[in-house]
Amino acid sequence: MATGDREAGGRGGSRAGGVQRGGGRGRACGRGRAGARGDCAQRGPRPPPCPTLSVENMLAVHFDKPGGPESLYVKEVPKPSPGEGEVLLKVAASALNRADLLQRQGQYAPPLGASNILGLEASGHVAELGPGCQGHWKIGDPAMALLPGGGQAQYVTVPEGLLMPIPEGLSLTQAAAIPEAWLTAFQLLYLLGNVQAGDSVLIHAGLSGVGTAAIQLTQMAGAIPLVTAGSQHKLQMAEKLGAAAGFNYKEEDFSEATLKFTKGAGVNLILDCIGGFNWEKNVNCLALDGRWILYGLMGGADISGPLFSKLLFKRGSLITTLLRSRDKEYKQMLVKAFTEQILPHFSTEGPQRLLPVVDRVYPVSEIQEAHKFMEANKNVGKIVLELPQ
Repeated sequence: MATGDREAGGRGGSRAGGVQRGGGRGRACGRGRAGARGDCAQRGPRPPPCPTLSVENMLAVHFDKPGGPESLYVKEVPKPSPGEGEVLLKVAASALNRADLLQRQGQYAPPLGASNILGLEASGHVAELGPGCQGHWKIGDPAMALLPGGGQAQYVTVPEGLLMPIPEGLSLTQAAAIPEAWLTAFQLLYLLGNVQAGDSVLIHAGLSGVGTAAIQLTQMAGAIPLVTAGSQHKLQMAEKLGAAAGFNYKEEDFSEATLKFTKGAGVNLILDCIGGFNWEKNVNCLALDGRWILYGLMGGADISGPLFSKLLFKRGSLITTLLRSRDKEYKQMLVKAFTEQILPHFSTEGPQRLLPVVDRVYPVSEIQEAHKFMEANKNVGKIVLELPQ
């Protein structure tokens, strides 16, 4: 799933270090360039010890029918077994995504054949190898995984080609914040957007999980990241991550501000998870021959007005994409390219080092609070759930 996490106000962790957060029962986390990588600014409860379960069962996030956060609870369910070419991952942590909220509300069904348990990414240790595995992974290896579902459980099966090694120096909690957000941002910028050095890139929801990844990847490509966000605090956090400029969409016309920053040229690339009411402003600030990539519809699906004529006048390209519904072969190609081209930069010290932004960590028993926190649009970066061990 490639839907970003749109932000409204709120305070959160930043590249410059931990920021204390008030309210909530989770613990707030920050990130720093030296010494403070993902260290928690506020220590909260650890996941409870795993209750006694049958060896054939596990705990997983569950809801009986679509509804609000109060419909969620942790339930004992059968533990999956790895099939041909699959690995069984014992999950330590799983990050929350907008797709989880939509699925809980009954608005986004998992792809055919995928687990109906929430969770599009996870980190943990290899627990079992299915038949036909190629020998790249051993039992006990730490790994993180891109998933079509099933991550918010103690165990999940994963095609071995969708597993990635955990970069040196990162915790399992930090690693859980990488797969969905960073692979989405990588796909948008490199595979679809063909980002080039010197390009200007407008990133909507710039402090979401995808947004914080896109800022860093844009900068690494030698391009210029610009962001929209809903508060001054979030714009300050974006600048610390490397954004050249940020625009508060609640207080100014981001389109006019973007044109002013680019001296009337417009941006070469727009990463848009909003859609709907933003279409005219997006076309207005798109450069000639620019690429506008739509990967979410948080602002609605309906538009009215001369979209095609305005886009045609700019010779612009409108590209749409989703990640969750892609087939296994595409995802394996994406994971392989990301592992080779991007993953080493999470372990390399220096100004180009990449780090996931983790806002808050909840034990899975507080799944309702985690959903409420995301629905309030308070998060800066990712919300992570820890599973009982």
